[in-house]
Amino acid sequence: METGSPDDAGTAGATDAVVRAREEPVWTGLPPGLLRMRRLLLVVWLGLLALAAGLLPGLFLGPLWATLALPPLAVLGWGWVMLERNWRSWRYAERADDLLISRGVLWREETVVPYGRMQLVEVTSGPVERHFGLASVQLHTAAAATDATIPGLDPAEAERLRDRLTELGEARSAGL
Repeated sequence: METGSPDDAGTAGATDAVVRAREEPVWTGLPPGLLRMRRLLLVVWLGLLALAAGLLPGLFLGPLWATLALPPLAVLGWGWVMLERNWRSWRYAERADDLLISRGVLWREETVVPYGRMQLVEVTSGPVERHFGLASVQLHTAAAATDATIPGLDPAEAERLRDRLTELGEARSAGL
């Protein structure tokens, strides 16, 4: 068979599709607990603001002043929807040589952190996150501008990811 014959083209196309399928990362989204936590914080803070902005002036200055509670309530409704869009935009993927973190609704950001460049992998969990059973993984590299954080993970997944990234980082940096 000659190179470039019509019979050869079908096999090359199938091989290219298999190679592309292997190169596509498997994305993992964030658990819904992060969305619940952020929505609860939104309701608490904007609810208190609406109460203070509407109730106090309404009691002391007249019922018309109670309409000052409407802007915080409108922001609460808008924020409720935006929090879900933001939560859906966060995802991460482990590849053979690096970790991908993708986020953003309007401005999409994708951070690629090579395993060999990782210096420190931290798992953090504040009091509110602990209450909701969440933890964050933060990656530190030599570059000061690297913002590689994966928020709102299940603590077991965060620890697994930390251990795996540390292991891969040590293996890759040993080869440098």
